Amino acid sequence: MEARLSAAWASVIAVGAGTAALKAVGPVVVGGRRLPPRLLELLSMLAPALLAALVIDEGFASGRSLVLDARVAGLAAGAMAVVLRAPIWVVVVAGAGATALVRLLT
Repeated sequence: MEARLSAAWASVIAVGAGTAALKAVGPVVVGGRRLPPRLLELLSMLAPALLAALVIDEGFASGRSLVLDARVAGLAAGAMAVVLRAPIWVVVVAGAGATALVRLLT
């Protein structure tokens, strides 16, 4: 049997190497220097913005179109639980329960 690297495995290896390289760039480039306060402020807002974008994309999109379905009810129920300062497991159960209920009724 001939051992060949498939295109999928080559992609996995390339992405893994790229990820390792990107992780190494930060400490090498920045070193012991302090970042400007404005850049630190922008970096602190990056994670919440990415999370919000993922939630919106998964909650309201299907392919390239806007869809309002049972997922919206789950997002609303989860958001309400967050506003009421419920524990994270309650937020997840409320969102899943609302989504399941709407899917059952439609």
